[in-house]
Amino acid sequence: MLFKETLAVIFLWAVFPVDGRESRGHISVVLLGATGDLAKKYLWQSLFQLYVDEATNGHTFTFYGAAQKEPEVGRKQMFDPLRNLACSPEVPPNRCAVLKDQFLKLTEYHQLKGEDDYARLNQGIQTSLAQEELVETGRIFYLSVPPFAYAEIARHINSSCRPPSGAWLRVVLEKPFGHNLLSAQQLAEELAAVFREEEIYRVDHYLGKQVVAHILPFRNQNREKLDPLWNRHHVERVEIVLKETVDVKNRTEFYEQYGVLRDMHQNHLTEILMCLAMELPANLTNSEEVLRSKLGAFSSLRSLEKNSAVIGQYAAYSTHVREELQKGQDYFTKTPTFAGVLVHLDNLRWEGVPFVLTSGKVLDERASYVRILFRNQAHCVQTESAWEAGRSYCKPKQIVFSIGGGELNSPAILVSRNLFRPAMPRGAWKEFSDRPQLRLWGQSLSDYHVYVPATQRDAYPFLLSAIFHGRKESFITTENLLASWAFWSPLLDQLSRELPRLYPGGPENGALLDFEMIGKEVAFLTRETLEVIDAENKHTANQFQTLLSSFRESRLVTAWPDDLVGRLASDIETTALDAIRRRGEFHLALSGGSSPLALFRQLSRHHYGFPWKQTHLWMVDERCVPLADPESNFGHLHHHLLRHIRIPYFNIHPMPVHLNRRLCVEGDRGPELYTNEIGALVANSSFDLILLGMGTDGHTASLFPYSAGLEGDQDVIFAESPAKPHQRMTVTLSLINKARQVSILVMGKSKHETVSIVSRSGNDAEKWPISGVKPQKGQISWYIDYEALMG
Repeated sequence: MLFKETLAVIFLWAVFPVDGRESRGHISVVLLGATGDLAKKYLWQSLFQLYVDEATNGHTFTFYGAAQKEPEVGRKQMFDPLRNLACSPEVPPNRCAVLKDQFLKLTEYHQLKGEDDYARLNQGIQTSLAQEELVETGRIFYLSVPPFAYAEIARHINSSCRPPSGAWLRVVLEKPFGHNLLSAQQLAEELAAVFREEEIYRVDHYLGKQVVAHILPFRNQNREKLDPLWNRHHVERVEIVLKETVDVKNRTEFYEQYGVLRDMHQNHLTEILMCLAMELPANLTNSEEVLRSKLGAFSSLRSLEKNSAVIGQYAAYSTHVREELQKGQDYFTKTPTFAGVLVHLDNLRWEGVPFVLTSGKVLDERASYVRILFRNQAHCVQTESAWEAGRSYCKPKQIVFSIGGGELNSPAILVSRNLFRPAMPRGAWKEFSDRPQLRLWGQSLSDYHVYVPATQRDAYPFLLSAIFHGRKESFITTENLLASWAFWSPLLDQLSRELPRLYPGGPENGALLDFEMIGKEVAFLTRETLEVIDAENKHTANQFQTLLSSFRESRLVTAWPDDLVGRLASDIETTALDAIRRRGEFHLALSGGSSPLALFRQLSRHHYGFPWKQTHLWMVDERCVPLADPESNFGHLHHHLLRHIRIPYFNIHPMPVHLNRRLCVEGDRGPELYTNEIGALVANSSFDLILLGMGTDGHTASLFPYSAGLEGDQDVIFAESPAKPHQRMTVTLSLINKARQVSILVMGKSKHETVSIVSRSGNDAEKWPISGVKPQKGQISWYIDYEALMG
């Protein structure tokens, strides 16, 4: 069905019953994805609102819903929801009925699959316009389809369905606009090959929300009062928060690809950040000036590092993924559903001011807001009850843009009364004074000037009106898009190797997701770890639970291998400096095996700040081979560390396994000699730090299951190893448990089963020697990489 023959007559009768003005031009709107969820929930209602608003200004319209479904099926699926279209309250019911009827008569369904379909649609539009003697002013294509379809549809529009010369074209795209910088660049190039930049409208619907859309006008209308305050001298921090209570069930295929940072931070939260941080242009009505100023703010963003963010994942997420994507029960995903990110700008206005961007699923409330917290120089001696007596300068000073949700449950702008009374546009915003005792952001509502929209509206009608009028300041340009991805992509790459903190969801999260700013980094306030076994001793992903940060009731540090070794090296240096401050020297006993080699290399690369001059190096165990032998633990230490650092010769203490040209002979009394050397140099034979490993059989040092050295009071003994070379010299549990601190490094998937067993093996030191490590006065820290911890 094309244009109705009576279109012009009916239209003029319905819209211009009095003055009979002529059409100011005809607009053809093509909605691709016309039967999808977004179209049903928002887009058709918004197109109807556009028709109601603009038809009275003399424009004529036709609306073409398009999808790949067959005409009979697609037409029914498209038109059924259109029966629920609604007018705004100010439109009389009889008038609304006429407008709805007209809109439906001007709406058609088309199946669009290949280039021929687009050509037929174009021919149909031209024929209908010619019959009605209407001139096409412009054509809007709204692509409510998956991004992978953009490039092909763009080519069909360009080759077969462009409007005639003299009419404008506007192509509207929904996010996501790429997955990272590279994919965004590729998509941008594909679109640039067929469309001019002014023809592309990338929608971020948060820019259409009433409060977000009013941030720049608010700054502009209150320039005189805000300019002295809107800077690093007065702003303490800025919070941009988007909290949701819903999960991602039935959306996991999308979410597995994007996660919370790509879904929320890279677009919604970043765009809001730009509205706050950009320099205010002289002419806010000039789209080019606004977009240029926004791009300037992007150039001031300081690069993000891995420690700029904390990430989490709600506990049921992996289950949802396995169910919907048909993954096995052992499938585990690292996709974050929560993230807090600390952002800084390096410019004169904002240097040093933290911008905190937070978003997540299954949190304690549904709320989105921007909070600008100002410094308060006043120091008030009396309590809050005295503030009510006119001493408002004691109270917090803040501006809050409440986007939606929360206890107020309404879009609103709140300004602390001890700041200023804001100028607000008359008719569009009204002052709100209900529920004065309601407490929001640390203050009762009566402490704010509160303004709410006179009439609430959705984001999409605002954005469609902006598209219709060619106003681009509320849309994402190619330059801004690529600048945003260039900012976020390095962090996304780094976090892809990190395990998110698991949280139960909802109010039960408690303080688990709270984080703090430490300089330029963020970190969770409370520590946590993962339980890795279930009741049947089987590792299944849905058994992971968030617990205290402990393993066998001791401190646990877990990360990918490189990061884990880096953290261990840093902690060793901290321990060394502390020991030297207290006693003037640091005694470190090092384990053999393969696990410490990465640590030795790490210490050798970053050795300049380490206090090697005051450090003594000892061995935990040694194979009975010459020290120059490739099997020698000391040989490994020398090759990977000692030859790269400057440490006094007399501070190096290899085990005496090679005496009198013999290896590990009882008569040479090697263990006794090493025990005496330790006793002479190490106070109370208590090492400052002993580094141990753990074998797949649970052994540590050269203390193997059911071997000597697990009991008794000797400090150093000869031991027998199941593997060649069989003879060893090793410290015993007696000496290990005298240490001030013990660090146990466990890495590799082959250790996972042992880690799982040892996590619950109790005190069976004979069977699992590592479980006998229990310093009498010191403490244990476990350093376990993700593969060993989770398989």
